[in-house]
Amino acid sequence: MSLDWSQVGTSGTDAILRPRDIYAAIVNKPWPYLRQEQGEVLEKWFPRRDDRDIVIKQNTGGGKTVAGLLIAQSTLNERIGPAVYLAPDSYLAERVRQEADRLGLANTSDPDDLGFRAQESILVTTFQRLVNGKSVFGVVGGDREPLDLGIVIVDDAHAALSVTEGQFRLCIPDGHQAYGQLLDLFESDLRAQSHNVWEDIKAKEFGATARIPFWSWADRIAEVMRILHPHRLEDEFKFTWPLIADVLSVCAATVTPRQIEIRPPCPPIAKIPSFAKARRRVYLTATLSDDSVLVTDLDADPDLVARPVTPGSAADLGDRLILAPISLNPRLDDGAVRTLAKQFSVGDRDGDGVVEAPPINVVVLVPSNKAAKVWAPFADKTLRVGDLEEGVKDLKAGHVGLVVLVNKYDGVDLPRAACQLLILDGIPQPMDAVERREAVALSGSRVRRTRDMQRIEQGMGRGVRDSDDYCAVLLLGADLAAATYDANSLALFSPATRAQLQLSRDVATQIRDKGLDAVREVVALCLNRDPNWVERSRRAVAEVRYDEAGVVRKEAIAGREAFGLAAAGQFSEAARAIQDSINATNDQELRGWLTEQKATYLHFIDKAAAQIQLAAAVQLNPYVLRPIAGVSFAAKKPVVVQARGAAAYLKETYGDGMSLVLGVKSLVDSIQWDEERTDEAEHAWMRLGDHLGFDSTRPEKVYGTGPDNHWVLSDKRHAVIELKTGATTETIAKKDLDQLGGSVRWDQEHTAGVESLPVMVHPSRVPHDQGILVDGMRVVTPSKLEALKLAVVNFAVALADGMGSWGDEQAVSKQLVAGKLTAGTLFTTYSEVPKRRT
Repeated sequence: MSLDWSQVGTSGTDAILRPRDIYAAIVNKPWPYLRQEQGEVLEKWFPRRDDRDIVIKQNTGGGKTVAGLLIAQSTLNERIGPAVYLAPDSYLAERVRQEADRLGLANTSDPDDLGFRAQESILVTTFQRLVNGKSVFGVVGGDREPLDLGIVIVDDAHAALSVTEGQFRLCIPDGHQAYGQLLDLFESDLRAQSHNVWEDIKAKEFGATARIPFWSWADRIAEVMRILHPHRLEDEFKFTWPLIADVLSVCAATVTPRQIEIRPPCPPIAKIPSFAKARRRVYLTATLSDDSVLVTDLDADPDLVARPVTPGSAADLGDRLILAPISLNPRLDDGAVRTLAKQFSVGDRDGDGVVEAPPINVVVLVPSNKAAKVWAPFADKTLRVGDLEEGVKDLKAGHVGLVVLVNKYDGVDLPRAACQLLILDGIPQPMDAVERREAVALSGSRVRRTRDMQRIEQGMGRGVRDSDDYCAVLLLGADLAAATYDANSLALFSPATRAQLQLSRDVATQIRDKGLDAVREVVALCLNRDPNWVERSRRAVAEVRYDEAGVVRKEAIAGREAFGLAAAGQFSEAARAIQDSINATNDQELRGWLTEQKATYLHFIDKAAAQIQLAAAVQLNPYVLRPIAGVSFAAKKPVVVQARGAAAYLKETYGDGMSLVLGVKSLVDSIQWDEERTDEAEHAWMRLGDHLGFDSTRPEKVYGTGPDNHWVLSDKRHAVIELKTGATTETIAKKDLDQLGGSVRWDQEHTAGVESLPVMVHPSRVPHDQGILVDGMRVVTPSKLEALKLAVVNFAVALADGMGSWGDEQAVSKQLVAGKLTAGTLFTTYSEVPKRRT
């Protein structure tokens, strides 16, 4: 006789609600018991389950997926409403469904599935499928009835948020009709902000970025609407237009040679009622130190976000040795580390050409295709998002070798033998126009540093997935080395990661200046599970506790509140909310950036007051929009002795010798021949002038006219510098020579009797046949730039060896002379005279 066992043992009993009890009732469990940290998280969530927003924090590999699925099932059992589990991408969504199958939990990928609608199965899908203008869950003003949800689980929440920001950003490509129409409409406004940037946009120089002034955008919003509205159903528009159309007037419109990006100050997430009105929203995150973005992007309750659910102990993190080779030897070539990585992958750990150890999988994370090319001679495989599923499966199945992952610092699990040596080669850089503009404007701000640290921590977590796992991690480049050394940056990592970094620094201290062979030896100790290392590694995290309170920055709370008020037409209140956050910070860069946003809202009620605010913003941060009246030229600072100026700047900026060396190395590394990063190169060149003791500015950015960079070499001699680090031509273009000549005239008009030294940073010293050379001009070519970078790094290393001598004028003077970095010798040494073709 066949019985329907689903009908047996259920009468007269209540549904199981506690997630731990749900797991206990599963017949064919994948594990006899939940991990301790999973059980602790679930027990803490249950009494708080009716809090609308709950953040669950666990170390990478702590089993958040299982916890999230059990929470979703608990909500279904309670009959609160349908349950949705959102992953950042389709690859990760498939992995969640596999986990649900292992647990025996009913699940589906189809939003129209009857079991999902009837609260009998968990819908596992991507965040992108929920949040878009054609969402199957419904959009305000759309033709589909919004789904009423009981719970939404957002897995890897910080990774999902990048999807959110993309979904609320309308990108109009340069080949689209609307692109040209908008450029024509705002040409005079963009030209007034910066004639040079306008010419760069027209010339398709990819690094050029310009925001359309908010007053021009708001005042012509009816014309903007007439241009854009007819295209609302096209592929480029249809998934974003319904989400931003109602707040178009307060959006920031940023122009690049490739596209125009239109983006609101915060995502209007209320346009997706299924998410905005879900009874429960649970955010599964790694142990990142700043959760402000949950408030700005998802309108989560800041008070609830500040009360995360965590396990009792943070000791659930696997074993990691984390070393930055450049901090051990500033002159160490990254190429040597790449060779080491390849040798470890084949089992040659001592680099003698003989295989003496088992081969291992080495995984390298790079931020871009350009960075991946450097690894091409060493890589057995290079994986991008579309190749990940198959590639990760191969890594888990056995030995592959050295595998490069392009721009994937989160959401990839590489447990045990899948990755035993993990290398981070660079920090992911912002690619969209708004973020690139913000990155320069807030380059010295804690806000920018926090984002970078989060990306680094996410990357370092790929190779350690549970407390029994282990992995050695190498960080390439000065940016990454500085991030794990500087005290201000270290504070932004999770407690357990900080403990591992400190332990690794103890090791690094003993092998400093001993060369790459010492790195090989200590990495081998980790991989060979040396008992001394294992014991100390476990002790380092044994008593570490999670931070009990989450961090939500005041300006994030104010920004979200202000946007909500502005979207409702309450512009005065919106400006007041922003002012509260301005008052709460001493960060000048951030104050200026926020003041620009305040002025944006003020414009709708008091145009004159908005311009006054913008003038104040420029004084705080020269990289915000310039007011209509422009910015008055500021007289140059009184010239001081170069060595004195350099010593004062270095003493104020760096607290110890290693910070000095890493900071300078990071600085010169930012001056790259890259058409996508010209703004960053110009900013780094300005800071280089500061380091060398010159009054260094970016007139074109500050005033909208003048050179890219301006160094006061003496009271009678200035360097007028144009950087063409994005140039790809074999000659110096006529327009670039004309620009340099115009910048020299600007300098002489603003400072009577000055001698202007024209300098161009360009990959060629050969002028175009039709170009007119500027009298006395010099060209910093690639070979000269490399020589200059080396000299500046050697300058820093020599001062760092002198026990604080970087703050001593005489010591600095000696090294400036030795490196030929004085005002009188720098450009004669590190630049060339242009030479016409014969």
